[in-house]
Amino acid sequence: MESNSNNSGLKAAVVVLALLLLASIGYIYKITSDSKKEVTELTSEKDTLAEELKAKIAEYDLMIADNTALKDEIQAEQAKMVALLEQVEKSRGDAAAMAKYKGAYLKLKGEMDNLVAENKLLKEQNVTLTSSLDSTKVVLDDAKKFNDTLLVQNEGLTKTVDKGSKLAVLNLKVFAVKQKSSGKQIETDKAGRADKLKVSFLIAENQIAKTGSREYYVQIIDSKNNILGEKKTIPAGDKTLTYSFISTVKYENKTVQVDEEVTGKDFAAGTYFVNVFDKNSELVSKTSFTLR
Repeated sequence: MESNSNNSGLKAAVVVLALLLLASIGYIYKITSDSKKEVTELTSEKDTLAEELKAKIAEYDLMIADNTALKDEIQAEQAKMVALLEQVEKSRGDAAAMAKYKGAYLKLKGEMDNLVAENKLLKEQNVTLTSSLDSTKVVLDDAKKFNDTLLVQNEGLTKTVDKGSKLAVLNLKVFAVKQKSSGKQIETDKAGRADKLKVSFLIAENQIAKTGSREYYVQIIDSKNNILGEKKTIPAGDKTLTYSFISTVKYENKTVQVDEEVTGKDFAAGTYFVNVFDKNSELVSKTSFTLR
């Protein structure tokens, strides 16, 4: 009897242990299955979050391309998105990290939504402003037409004032000569033979201009960028003007022929540039010539 009782107890214990073993195996399987499922879900969440970040970064690129006034703010927020994307891609994708990255993304997305709304408002305001400017332009165009009419009516007076303010310097010519011992001058285009440069120009008749002495500063620059002649300097606004010689002319409302000479030696071959300036250092005539 006692032996049968012991056997029954042993069998019961074995059954209980077997049941516990099966339960443990089932529990471990469930945990493993849940863990794999969680890893799969977290990986999916990580990929989804990365794609959303890339999409938002691309949206920022489109906004920046609009040359919006918010360009600096948009670029700053885009940089934050790029930094977060790098963190997400490098992370292992655990639950704590993903929760943190999701929170950061939602915050940046909210800031982006605000920028999008502000940018939209600015565009609408620009449209309104453009419309207002168009209306103003119509008014200004009308005013301009009226002013143009007045200008036409006063054209004769304006031309008279312009005539009186300046004298025209015309027919500027420069050529090289070789002077013989007899005093005769022979024109030449050979640098080695030349010993003088002759400069001539006309001051045109102007019945409106004031009579009196007029000064013209003549500047001759050789092919080596050297200024010939006196090489004296006068102030010219916030700069200076270096000239070859001054030609002083007595003007009496009639055409004046001006003839000057610059003596030299060893003239360089090449192209020379000649400029004539008035007393205000304003260029009134220019020409060039070439010596072989």
